[in-house]
Amino acid sequence: MMEPRSIQLRRPPVLVRMEGRFVPPAVALDEVDARWTALCAANPRAYDGALLHVLGTSRNGHGGVQLHVQECSYRFYAVQQDGPGGPALDCGVRPLGVKGIVTDGERVLVGRRSRAVAFYPGAWEFVPGGSVEPGALPAEEVVRELREEAGLAAVGPAIAVALLFDPHAFSWEIVHRLRIDAAALPEIGWEYDEFRLLGREALGALGERGEIGELGERGGRGGLDGAGRLDGSGAPAASSAPLAPVARQMLPIAARLLAGAQARE
Repeated sequence: MMEPRSIQLRRPPVLVRMEGRFVPPAVALDEVDARWTALCAANPRAYDGALLHVLGTSRNGHGGVQLHVQECSYRFYAVQQDGPGGPALDCGVRPLGVKGIVTDGERVLVGRRSRAVAFYPGAWEFVPGGSVEPGALPAEEVVRELREEAGLAAVGPAIAVALLFDPHAFSWEIVHRLRIDAAALPEIGWEYDEFRLLGREALGALGERGEIGELGERGGRGGLDGAGRLDGSGAPAASSAPLAPVARQMLPIAARLLAGAQARE
């Protein structure tokens, strides 16, 4: 497994798009197809769309980075984790994704992933996140993901602040800073079961403990139980759920951004 990596950015990354379509050269395509068919039978949400596979990365000076990418079918990525068709089959696909660190100036937004998602089900993660589709701009994709995953509108543009490699999800992620209105409330959908808003002190405690417990403020639109826990089903929240490894990678970035946001207020 590759080690986690994080590169601080001072300007947006440059995507160099290669011609053609990436097909893994060292795997049996019949085996991939059989596993994909089993995965689709178990999860009707599975869709074999196109993603961008990262062929390589290089720094280009002055706080920037180049990403060489090529279009690839999602099925080659989906079978890289254990599933109904068998154990993980590494096809060598490393997709390009986006992550957001969303702040209202005082707090950052985190969410507990639902059991319906492919990666990190039941774990806490920074909201939002998603893949970059061919032809799309990463900064626009992360704004769209925020709207789709949490029903929130960004105030101003998304700013790229880091590039990281998540070895658990086999993905390269462009991390963006986003701002929302302090009065805005996230909306529960199918990808998250609970949201929290964490201030600077709670964010630091999260890094030490590795689980969210009673940290942060609950708030949003969705099932709200008698204890004030925001949960899509109205059931008590799983406060002891773990912190996703990629969220651990992002904690120092989030702490720095929140400190900067508070300094500007």
